[in-house]
Amino acid sequence: MTTLAQQRRPEDEKLPLGKLATYGLQHVLTMYGGIIAVPLIIGNAAGLDPNGISVLIASCLFVGGLATILQSVGLPFFGSQLPLVQGVSFAGVATMTAILAGGEGIPGILGSVIVASLMGLLIAPFFAMIVRFFPPVVTGTVITTIGLSLMPVAVGWVMGGNANAEDYGSLRNIGLAALTLGIVLILSRVGLAAISRLSILLAIVIGTIIAAIFGWADFSNVAARGYLAFPEPFAFGWPTVSVAAVISMFIVIIVTMTETTADIIAVGEIVGTKVDSKRIAAGLRADMISSAVAPVFNSFTQSAFAQNVGLVAITGVKSRFVVTAGGVILVILGLLPIVGGLVAAVPSPVLGGAGIVLFGTVAASGIRTLAKVEYEGNLNMIIVAVSIAFGLIPIINPDFYHAFPDWVGIILHSGISSAAIMAVLLNLLFNHIGQKDKDRSDRSVFVAGTGRAIREEDLKRLLETDCILAEGDTIKNGKIIDASGHEVPVLTADENDSPNEK
Repeated sequence: MTTLAQQRRPEDEKLPLGKLATYGLQHVLTMYGGIIAVPLIIGNAAGLDPNGISVLIASCLFVGGLATILQSVGLPFFGSQLPLVQGVSFAGVATMTAILAGGEGIPGILGSVIVASLMGLLIAPFFAMIVRFFPPVVTGTVITTIGLSLMPVAVGWVMGGNANAEDYGSLRNIGLAALTLGIVLILSRVGLAAISRLSILLAIVIGTIIAAIFGWADFSNVAARGYLAFPEPFAFGWPTVSVAAVISMFIVIIVTMTETTADIIAVGEIVGTKVDSKRIAAGLRADMISSAVAPVFNSFTQSAFAQNVGLVAITGVKSRFVVTAGGVILVILGLLPIVGGLVAAVPSPVLGGAGIVLFGTVAASGIRTLAKVEYEGNLNMIIVAVSIAFGLIPIINPDFYHAFPDWVGIILHSGISSAAIMAVLLNLLFNHIGQKDKDRSDRSVFVAGTGRAIREEDLKRLLETDCILAEGDTIKNGKIIDASGHEVPVLTADENDSPNEK
């Protein structure tokens, strides 16, 4: 039974059915390219024919919809009840292709996903206990990295999506993306809230129509897969299990749990709602049970989609039931291939133009969180600096971890996981382990100071005249306190040439 306090949560806002469907469709369009990318990659790697690949795509849409509904609506102990869209995780692509290369086929992938996901389900409550190690300096860093790590995806869409295509990176593609971006900006500036909130969806629709007028959108294959198809359980055979595949997939599960934890915290920050260890555990359980059931319907590991976190931020629509509607639409798309074909016909540059705004908004949300962090007298500055840089390594050079053991590459190849792991470890090192006195203003060059200092003789003169040096200053116990409540450092005669002197 829902309590009055729960009803007042921002994410529990009830919207009219029409708005639910419209905003839900916007979420689906935002992540559609991502959710079909994994089955396309795995299907081609497995040597499946077009019909087999279409089965994988329909299955991933169907399972992603069910997982989204579970995550957003929630059941006892399952589901974070936050506006999070679920779908096939990119984190497992390298491991799944390695399993295929080892000759175990798709049944080997499905078996390892089932076992590893059940293992993840068992450790979910313990994994969620790390929430106390996610203060704003960590969450802000992770949210910022999520946005930055998604930008290559948006740029790839802008250039055309398929790097092997002749028109990849053409002025036509970039121009179509720029046009879509311009439409988003114009619609966002419109005074009507309904239009502004739907700016992403409307821009995608308008951009697709313009592309179709010029012959840049292909609708010829919309009905190629028929009009109705229910995912056949174990369509590729019964799952098989090997120890090596399960161990590799369990590492992927740890990565997806880290990413989902970061996404839950990020969307909680954006929505402005309380996220505690119990809620994270419920979200992770939903992730793991969805991943364990997914192979039954020929799909793979499920996790929250970071790009939809950006959509929540940019639209301001915080209702989890909007995402539930998106989950229903995903289920329908999985059952009606012709409808999915229409969505698939949206040109990649159109998605890219919208993605620039979406993913940039995620990074901006992280920066806003980092602005709330206290940087004086501690090492939070270096935590942010090193963690973001660490997260950008696999984005700048995807081959950086090529010479490392496979398990290292699997974990650190995700910029989100890299930044999250580094931020948590540095926060533990600098802000938790053996730190009774956290003032490090005299211990490290990386500590941010107040930015002001005063010479000793000037301080004496000010105290004698009872004056202040700047607006907001106060004098307490013979010390100058600035408007922010920090003591202004006093320079001795030997320190008068310090660059902090003002």
